[in-house]
Amino acid sequence: MKNYFLISAALLFLTSCQETKKEESSTEDISTEEVVPSKYVGEEPTTPEATEIYEPVPPKVTLNDKGVPSDAIVLFDGSTLDEWIHVQDSSAVQWQIMDDASLLVKDKSGDIRTKRDFGSMQLHIEWKSPTEIIGEGQSRANSGIFIQQRYEVQVLDNNDNDTYVNGQVGALYKQSVPLVMASVPTGQWNAYDIIFHAPEFDREALVTPAYVTVLHNGVLVQDHFEIEGFVKYIGWPEYQAHGKAPIQLQDHGDNSRVTYRNIWVREL
Repeated sequence: MKNYFLISAALLFLTSCQETKKEESSTEDISTEEVVPSKYVGEEPTTPEATEIYEPVPPKVTLNDKGVPSDAIVLFDGSTLDEWIHVQDSSAVQWQIMDDASLLVKDKSGDIRTKRDFGSMQLHIEWKSPTEIIGEGQSRANSGIFIQQRYEVQVLDNNDNDTYVNGQVGALYKQSVPLVMASVPTGQWNAYDIIFHAPEFDREALVTPAYVTVLHNGVLVQDHFEIEGFVKYIGWPEYQAHGKAPIQLQDHGDNSRVTYRNIWVREL
């Protein structure tokens, strides 16, 4: 019986030692994983002021009564089309400025583009589909916003109107399905806020791809998506080296009756 108790005590002692080693090992692993090298190694702050930054002071931006930032380039405010030309022949825009200061796509007149070229930017644009239901699928209130004339954020009336999801409203066309469908009722105004970071090239080689973030009516639908290349209706996207380029709005050619308003951009 005495030997039995001695053996039991020894086993308990060994088990306790093993558990202690496991805990120590676990603690060491966690500690190792949580150590993140700091860019401030060797510059230990000794006062609160050591980690405070006072300049450069960010410039102040104000908003007008339409919510347009003071540092924005206004591309369309309902008064003129001086910032735009037709893509095909650089002629004056044939799309129609309406009484409510919106811009109606003129069917089969062709796409329009900005006269200016843009790189990385914050783009705000508002659009609406007609109250009258015309067409279905990709033929209902179809237009598109082509960033740098290559990367399309889809405009479409998807209310009770299904289509392929990488071509629905809020999609990065044929590349990225939106996280959610955030459209307002048909015939009401939608808003896109698009943050675009342009790709970078070394001659013909891609160094950094383009990225896009899209908020649809204030709802995140594209979250820093890595763009795979320029839009193709047939085939896989691919990159071709380019620099700054215009913003292009699409005439889909099927009586979409889409209207735009309040278009402005901030260069980043």
